[in-house]
Amino acid sequence: MAGKNSRVIVRIREMILHGELVPGQRVREVELADKLGVSRTPVRESLPLLAQEGMLTQLDTRGFVVRAFTPQEIMDAIDVRGVLEGLAARMLAEQGPPRRLIQSLHDCLREGDEIFAKRHLVESDEARYGEMNKQFHSVIVQGAGSRVIADALERNGRIPFAAAHAIAFDKIDLPRMYDSLSYAHRQHHAIVQALESGEGARAASLMYEHAYETKTSTNMAR
Repeated sequence: MAGKNSRVIVRIREMILHGELVPGQRVREVELADKLGVSRTPVRESLPLLAQEGMLTQLDTRGFVVRAFTPQEIMDAIDVRGVLEGLAARMLAEQGPPRRLIQSLHDCLREGDEIFAKRHLVESDEARYGEMNKQFHSVIVQGAGSRVIADALERNGRIPFAAAHAIAFDKIDLPRMYDSLSYAHRQHHAIVQALESGEGARAASLMYEHAYETKTSTNMAR
């Protein structure tokens, strides 16, 4: 069920990003389930999670509507994430990351390498990459050991598409998406190298640059 929920979540994200669901529109479980070709259960379970991401607003009547937001708000929130995650990476590098944490990051690297080894993207890669990316960023933030940074990122992540895992594929141009995400994954490798070698300033710079790729993957780069 978790895999199906992930696919439903990323598909609804795409519908919001591309205007299939517009700000203020009531989200109806039955209609969405029919459109996505799934039962109501994964849709029902996905909507509260999308509300946590800031994509939807929950109504007192137990329903959901699409949240209104501007591209500038999203870009600003992504910049904030880059700064905060960069600070976390710097702290982690300077502390000296434990072996178990580095192993977790290498597990993420291998997962990403498998996704991009075939030289193209398929539909299932969207949820798979999103989960891997979420784990990668979470390991770094949690490893820094700063509740202040973690809490600030949690609040910032309520802006639509600001969270590291809020990936939405451009299915009209999958080759471009492949180039963008494979470049982002090469950045993952560089970030891990900086962490392993204790290069705090480089790790911070790479994390900030890495956040910029989110703008590219959602067509919001300046």
